Amino acid sequence: MSEKVTEVIYTTAATAKGGRDGAVKSADGVVDLPLGKPGSAANPKANPETLFAAGYSACFGGALNAMAANDGLDTSESTVTADVTFGKTDTGFGIAVALTAKIPGVDAAKAQELADKAHDFCPYSKATRGNIEVTVKGEPA
Repeated sequence: MSEKVTEVIYTTAATAKGGRDGAVKSADGVVDLPLGKPGSAANPKANPETLFAAGYSACFGGALNAMAANDGLDTSESTVTADVTFGKTDTGFGIAVALTAKIPGVDAAKAQELADKAHDFCPYSKATRGNIEVTVKGEPA
């Protein structure tokens, strides 16, 4: 089930030139990076998977904070790691994501509950749901 944006809060854009060996720049100039192929230890550069991991972890963290606030909890010191895997699929290439939310001040059950609520609420999770494999783990920090 898709959701339609009914009220615009923010719009942005980024332009890439040259694919994985090119560069990407956001419309506001905040992001202006050379790109490289994933896994280059000799000359590491940002790549689409790195940028996706950064965006997803930040968005999920915001969703976690919102869901925790509904329960009267402050999770602003939590961390969210998005491990993005790039690989071959039956139809070409794809990605998978493993999200880990480390939440101080809660037990394991509450951490998982909050992570699951954040996964239901997060726009990135909504966008990927049913399209790629995403696992979610909440744990005490």
